[in-house]
Amino acid sequence: MNAPHAGRGALDGVVVADFTRVLAGPYATMMLGDLGATVIKIERPGAGDDTRAWGPPYDNAGTATYFNSVNRNKQSHVVDLRTAEGQERAQRIVAGADIVMENFRAGTMDRFGLGYQQLRRSRPDLIYCSITGFGAGEGADLPGYDLLVQAVGGLMSVTGQDPAAPTKTGVALVDVLTGLHAATGVLAALHHRDATGEGQLVETNLLSTLLSSLVNQASGYAGAGVVPRPMGNRHPSIAPYETFPTADRPLALAVGNDRQFARLLEVLGAPELADDPRFRSNADRVAHRQDLYRLIADRLAGHDADHWYTALTAVGVPAGPINDVAEAFAYAESLGLSPTVSVPGGAPQVANPLRLSGTPVSYRSAPPALGEHHG
Repeated sequence: MNAPHAGRGALDGVVVADFTRVLAGPYATMMLGDLGATVIKIERPGAGDDTRAWGPPYDNAGTATYFNSVNRNKQSHVVDLRTAEGQERAQRIVAGADIVMENFRAGTMDRFGLGYQQLRRSRPDLIYCSITGFGAGEGADLPGYDLLVQAVGGLMSVTGQDPAAPTKTGVALVDVLTGLHAATGVLAALHHRDATGEGQLVETNLLSTLLSSLVNQASGYAGAGVVPRPMGNRHPSIAPYETFPTADRPLALAVGNDRQFARLLEVLGAPELADDPRFRSNADRVAHRQDLYRLIADRLAGHDADHWYTALTAVGVPAGPINDVAEAFAYAESLGLSPTVSVPGGAPQVANPLRLSGTPVSYRSAPPALGEHHG
């Protein structure tokens, strides 16, 4: 487990007034905090961020691990934005900030006197990031929950085994992707401000982020009018690129070119299939994926998944067993990736995936108790 890093971060000296809650916004602000920014998390009295109550599971101190997942390297200030006193306090926090981030419904921050147009009059250098579910226009009043966006945004329609049983992803992936897009926009705005002294409004929303993140599936529709359907673990454009049964548990094969396919066949003891007209090119293999699946599955049945992983990886064929989360962490540890870190005063945390040689990420403080910080 990695220890905290106390060196200078890339965003040292940058202050973020964080009015976000739940996942997309807090994930973005934690990324900025990991990079060295001071993040002041504004929470409502009594309950704070909704995710403080989203358990089990809880850590040994009784804190919901959901909250822990996106709130390290932050201060917690309890502010009642519904009161004049609370709004005045929020204004003081914003006055000392470089960045404001919020993910209320459109118009909410304006009612508190904290909207972008209101603040920019006295702070033309302010960077203001607004995250919504469906934008600030016709969809402004729609609730931005990840499951809802996965449903209406098409992700569930391409996930799962059967068109009759659309399936969500196992995590709130749209929230995470939106948080990353928000952080990217903020960093671009910071660079622009460094060059010009000008702040700006950064906006993103869950639906637009999802449509962009559908990448090849969305491009197939936009460019060719193809409406994709769920294919289970298969890929619409590559074969073999799916999971196969073995003697014990499933194995994922991700064969992306003819060279890898030939090596796969060598390991399976069936090199002659490379000359089979059904499988000579990737397009041929996609067209005859059912035949190919049966031939590969028959041969994989003779050994367990670990045997095939070892044999195929040795010759450069992308393959791996279907790990659970505990096995995934152990696998990352075996590769020297140090997937967990110790955080002062808190439970172990999942490591930030960024590695910066000059200004490494740091883990300065555990997710805060509600109202832990004052002033």
